[in-house]
Amino acid sequence: MLRNRLSLFIAIGTIILSSCQKNSSPTSVIGPLGDSAMVASAHPLSTQIGLQVLREGGNAFDAAVATHFALAVVYPRAGNVGGGGFALYRMKDGEIGSLDFREKAPARASRDMFLDEQGNIVDRLSIIGHKAAGVPGSVDGILKLYDQFGTKSLRELLAPAIDLATSGYAITQDQADEYNAKRDDFIQVNGPDFFLVKNEPWQEGDTVKYTELAGTLALIRDQGRSGFYEGIVADQIVKEMESGGGLISLDDLSGYSSKWRDPIVGNYRGYKVISMPPPSSGGVALLQLLQGSEKYDIPAMGHNTPETIHILTELERRVYADRATHLGDPDYYDVPVQMLLDPAYNKKRFSTIQKDKKTDSQDVKEGEVDIIESVQTTHFSIVDTYGNAVAITTTLNSYFGCKVYVDGAGFFLNNEMDDFSSKPGVPNQFGLIGDDANAIVPNKRMLSSMTPTIVEKDGNLKMVLGTPGGSTIITSVFQTIMNVVDHEMGMQEAVNANRTHSQWLPDRILIEERWTDGETIKKLEQLGHVIEYRKALGKMDCILLRADSTLEGGADYTRGDNYAEGF
Repeated sequence: MLRNRLSLFIAIGTIILSSCQKNSSPTSVIGPLGDSAMVASAHPLSTQIGLQVLREGGNAFDAAVATHFALAVVYPRAGNVGGGGFALYRMKDGEIGSLDFREKAPARASRDMFLDEQGNIVDRLSIIGHKAAGVPGSVDGILKLYDQFGTKSLRELLAPAIDLATSGYAITQDQADEYNAKRDDFIQVNGPDFFLVKNEPWQEGDTVKYTELAGTLALIRDQGRSGFYEGIVADQIVKEMESGGGLISLDDLSGYSSKWRDPIVGNYRGYKVISMPPPSSGGVALLQLLQGSEKYDIPAMGHNTPETIHILTELERRVYADRATHLGDPDYYDVPVQMLLDPAYNKKRFSTIQKDKKTDSQDVKEGEVDIIESVQTTHFSIVDTYGNAVAITTTLNSYFGCKVYVDGAGFFLNNEMDDFSSKPGVPNQFGLIGDDANAIVPNKRMLSSMTPTIVEKDGNLKMVLGTPGGSTIITSVFQTIMNVVDHEMGMQEAVNANRTHSQWLPDRILIEERWTDGETIKKLEQLGHVIEYRKALGKMDCILLRADSTLEGGADYTRGDNYAEGF
């Protein structure tokens, strides 16, 4: 049935896109509503596909499978089979859990693999090209979720993605811009005849087909996990590695396994906050930030006022310094989670914050960073008719990962090796510093900022949240929760609100370009802050259970093609 309906989705794609703009117009503060179920994702087609699964009786995990593989087709810059991520869930009875399907370092990886003979980092070696790829975890993770909780057949759940890859779809202006922006990288890694390289720029409405990816998805449909990690696709990945000096082997692929972990749980002003544990830094950092902000009367201070932004920046400065020092893969490093979430520790950590003066980041922790760049990944949130909720954040790291397209298999590989600390004290592409806790070790998972989060109130589901954004993920989720809890916003209003970001180093505040309050900027500068502008911070995909028990979607349509819909 899904296969039959997909042709309709493709045919009315432009109607879906216009509907997205219509039901979430900037003049409205209320997002799409649903009595029973809701899906929010990075693309209208993936949302429609996930929602159709729910309409036909599937649960949140069935919809997650369909949505994830659809994103691999319609949002290939971040949706993927060649990357990894994290899944957080809450069952209708309150049971919670999380699955870590973060990529791993290949067995042949080494601590100094991105350094030259003088011990300096080789420019872009951990970002572009074959050596930057970690062992993919997405397929294993999504199928492990399916094996545990899914109810429908893989044939039915993957049919829409396979049809989209085969038949093609019309790209949006945002997608055209990304294809054009990565043209030189595509040529550098895959050659001038690569199918995404055109003589003329890509334009909105152009059709893209991923026929080789359709073949890979069909193997996953028919053979499950072994259709990706063994056989033809595994051979194609290794052949690609051998052609470009990459390190992933057949043993790396067959031996990969995602891992169930206990979520991080905390409280904020009477709300229960559930998030990801290490090797995601997101849950720990988020709960530290919420502990710190709970000591201030944020509602009285006001939304995005100079006073509020100053306090949030000071909290973020200290939490990101802790991230750089203490966080990594708990299977390889004793991460002091209990210490970092201890209220006594955080009270002391935040005690040096002054309301009338910024703290110099060098006084928080020594270090030096001059860059912060990419804000890439993707997230989707789902609530089903049974009351189950799923929050999944998945990524290739940079858009289109390391830009290596696996010939014959039809997908991009990640560049997650850059998320390790290639050299202690030296930043990665997001300006994040790491230390020994996040050093490269064979088979180790790299640290992440991904922060899929679920919030409860009085024992009931309240919010499902997440976003892409590299190092800005944590602060985007943090501010969105505060927008709902402290500033009493609805979901779409909370998502639409202007966001800021600071992360210890670089010692500055990022503010979105659309910010128009010059007086706020002036007052922050008077406190000593350095302000820099970014086009956008995060692309939230969230769901809120409102007081009347309806579900409100909040998708970042003002910052991307994100789309929420319910029924």
